[in-house]
Amino acid sequence: MRLLVLGGTRFLGRAVAAEAVTRGHEVVCAARGLAGDVPPGARLVKVDRDAPDGLAPLAGERFDAVVDVAPISYDWVSRALEALADRVGHWSFVSSVSAYADFGVPPTGVGDPLLPPRAEHGSRDTLGDDPDRYGSIKVASENAVLRAAGADRSFVVRAGLITGPGDESDRFGHWPARLARGGRVVVPDTDLRTQYVDVRDLAAWIVDAGEKGTTGVYDGIGPSGALLDLLSDVAEAVGGDVEFVRVPEERLAELRVAPWGGPRSLPLWLPATHRYMTARDAGPALAAGLTPRALVDAVAGALDRERELGLDRERKAGLSRAEEEEVLAALGGSAGE
Repeated sequence: MRLLVLGGTRFLGRAVAAEAVTRGHEVVCAARGLAGDVPPGARLVKVDRDAPDGLAPLAGERFDAVVDVAPISYDWVSRALEALADRVGHWSFVSSVSAYADFGVPPTGVGDPLLPPRAEHGSRDTLGDDPDRYGSIKVASENAVLRAAGADRSFVVRAGLITGPGDESDRFGHWPARLARGGRVVVPDTDLRTQYVDVRDLAAWIVDAGEKGTTGVYDGIGPSGALLDLLSDVAEAVGGDVEFVRVPEERLAELRVAPWGGPRSLPLWLPATHRYMTARDAGPALAAGLTPRALVDAVAGALDRERELGLDRERKAGLSRAEEEEVLAALGGSAGE
């Protein structure tokens, strides 16, 4: 198979390219080449997707399959489709569960209401001003893929929380790193369900889809389970000697602990308005070939990534040691080592 990865130098795009190379496919990665190197065995074609003619270096080339991991730009997606759709056999687009309109109600499947499409170019610097903008751009991009490539050639994956080698979010990885340290650990007292997908498993499924011609729209995520059960399993996987200090959600808010991500947060915990964001039905994706690895392997990959970045670095998500000490002190305890 001749595969084009629009991206290929970081996280999921690089994992897709690496998986395809391992299987013996010819892999071309189209990227600026600024975020990192392509995997050994892949070929980099430098492009600038911000420019109207930025994909000109690919003119005349044909591919059996394309994988587009464009994060936040409708322009990138639409230009790629205009330039390449008639010369490609299969088109995979990585969307997001953020495309759904209401996470305050239980999900029923990929037919759930979506956010209104917004054919815009976003950036990591501006998305914080409008929390729905990312999802709306993904909806517009999905629509463009289905129009240009057609339902008989399109594979749309609404990914959930992706973890593993190359993860840049600090969310899932916070927990293996923290639980491996041991001691008294602040956790939310909640019945919230959560789920994730390892980047290597998602990449393998996407390459499978290109090989087999899999089509359709799927939630690309692993099975959901109780958050506190997951944390217990992670603690066991890393061998952490921990005591969970379960704190009511209202009390966490009083102590200025934020949900999900960002400074002074507890990753994977969600506010009531989003409690079903991590309770999507993984059944259709599993039936279509997504194969999650054992938790112990996913945790090992996340912990390796944490150690690679530095366990005591300034994080994008989670409580620092000092912040957790402060919270525990307010609760009448102290953090253990």
